[in-house]
Amino acid sequence: MLTVSDGVHAGTREDLSGQTLAELLAGEGYEVARRVVPDESSAIAAALGELAGEAQLVLTTGGTGFAPRDVTPEATRSVIDRDAPGIAEAIRADARLRTPHALLSRGVAGISGRTLIVNLPGSPGGCRDGFEVLRPALGHALELLAGVRDPAHRQT
Repeated sequence: MLTVSDGVHAGTREDLSGQTLAELLAGEGYEVARRVVPDESSAIAAALGELAGEAQLVLTTGGTGFAPRDVTPEATRSVIDRDAPGIAEAIRADARLRTPHALLSRGVAGISGRTLIVNLPGSPGGCRDGFEVLRPALGHALELLAGVRDPAHRQT
């Protein structure tokens, strides 16, 4: 998982969102590696590229809003090969039930090679809620990307 935050990177802010995501992932049995980068497109893209070469799943937290330094979606788009818009749409739709600020989330999701990358908000609650939306489909998505499931499986 990747935390995008100038403050966390500088050591002036605690990584509460990253901690929340790490606990949620570990609770589902995933091995978790954590990284932190500042809100800089090149640093985000470089970290995503490295992580996509090492992991099946990369969750980001932070940098998805309207602030001038919120560039996580743009950096993510620069490294993904294929979009997974349903994931980001579902996370925003669910968040909209809780807060009108969900309309300000620009997070994206996509696939880089065989790795799923999902942008989540930079708050513990947003991470928790977003992961809860993603969790039921996550295992199946990762199996498909790994080639474990037959992509021609029967649809009903």
